[in-house]
Amino acid sequence: MFGLPTEIFGSHLVVKRTKAIIIVRKLPGILRRRFPQLLDAGKKGFIRRKRGPNFKGARFYFPYKYDRFLIDMTNSSRAEESSAVRREVLRNRGIQLLLPNTIEIAEEVDPERIANGVVIHPGCRLRGRDLSIGSGSILGEEAPVTLENCQCGRRVHLKGGFFSEATFLDGVSMGLGSHVRPGTLLEEEASAAQGVGFKQTILFPFVTTGSLINFCDCLMAGGTSRKDHSEVGSSYVHFNYTPYGDKATASLLGDVPRGVMLDQPPIFLGGQGGLVGPSGIGYGAILPAGIVRRTDVPDGRAVHFEEPMRVRPPRAFTSGTDRPLGHILQRNLLYIGNLLALHAWYQEVRSRSLTRDSYDCAVLKGGSLRIEQGIQERIRRLDELSQGLDPSRRKPGSEASLFLAQWPSLRERLKAVHPSEAGSSALAVFLTAWDSAPGGRDHPERIQSLSEEARRAGTQWLQSIVDVTVALGAELDAGFRAHPA
Repeated sequence: MFGLPTEIFGSHLVVKRTKAIIIVRKLPGILRRRFPQLLDAGKKGFIRRKRGPNFKGARFYFPYKYDRFLIDMTNSSRAEESSAVRREVLRNRGIQLLLPNTIEIAEEVDPERIANGVVIHPGCRLRGRDLSIGSGSILGEEAPVTLENCQCGRRVHLKGGFFSEATFLDGVSMGLGSHVRPGTLLEEEASAAQGVGFKQTILFPFVTTGSLINFCDCLMAGGTSRKDHSEVGSSYVHFNYTPYGDKATASLLGDVPRGVMLDQPPIFLGGQGGLVGPSGIGYGAILPAGIVRRTDVPDGRAVHFEEPMRVRPPRAFTSGTDRPLGHILQRNLLYIGNLLALHAWYQEVRSRSLTRDSYDCAVLKGGSLRIEQGIQERIRRLDELSQGLDPSRRKPGSEASLFLAQWPSLRERLKAVHPSEAGSSALAVFLTAWDSAPGGRDHPERIQSLSEEARRAGTQWLQSIVDVTVALGAELDAGFRAHPA
């Protein structure tokens, strides 16, 4: 029958070809439920006329090859039947599906990786074999959620939006219209309001962001609790793309060695503002609303204003000409060093606390993967930076010339860094204190229960990893200082 698979259609669907019109005589139930979706497409020329109950005798006009369309409908029906089976499995395991027929569960999703007590609202779509959702989590309470290869801890609330290859630890909350792309890691009780965009974003526990924010390529720490937390005000932007066409612009707000101890002053970024990457913002810094910051800010509880830009005459711009690279390289090496330290933290410390169940194990694996993706992303962006420097236009002895000559070897050394070799004695002191701390507490409480001496040892261990990474660029940095742009 026009090349259609008879095992699917058989006697369930009888069609008659009349020029460009196909008359549907009989439809199986699952196809009949799909055809009403085409009614809205009638203006585009799909449905010519509806006649009789259950769409018997309906005339469908196809401006393109009809058999391909019917095959697509058949594949869609197969997927719906498969999704229905998985929905039934989830309901039998205690997962609450509201209006289950509107929820799409892809074939590769393992129902065992969705915990009892999860609530999934209408219109949600779950995809990816690495998907994992911990108990008490709620998806789509404000709008449908598309969740693709993400790992969620306990009590994670994703209220509406798109989330792909991201990891959310216990108590994370994200509002309506979120757009979260790969490389994103949000730790305990970090939160975002509506209309937030994250990619390659890492937020430490309790960090809070407002609405209508673009905060990609950032790591932010600071704060000690939900009442004493780092804050990103509404309508804030991290500017991460340069007119040279590169994104070697990741910004570090706080750091990893001190930030993981959850004992540092919070950072405040006022709303309607921005940060031009790559930048570094110290603990305790306060940037008032409406400020676009273009330079680093040191540690210290102080308000930092940005001087207004002076009006200057236009100047010629040619992509690929020499540009000051010392600051860019320094900030990127520092960022990579912090990511390496965070990866070591997950391997040595988080692995001791994320052990309650298989969903914790999925979060641990996902968090480590996000950090690895971040390291790879930063090296790739430096590669792009080097490719954008035109060798034919560089000045001898310039920063661009030095960078092009030494970046290949530096890149290989960055890939070969082994954090386990740094600060081993300080790590031993910290782990002894960690293992002797009272159990039964969540990760933030356990960290904050440690003595100041133990936390200082942990910071020393992680800082040694950062220092080893930054030292890889010492020779290149010395060349920059000797031959400033």
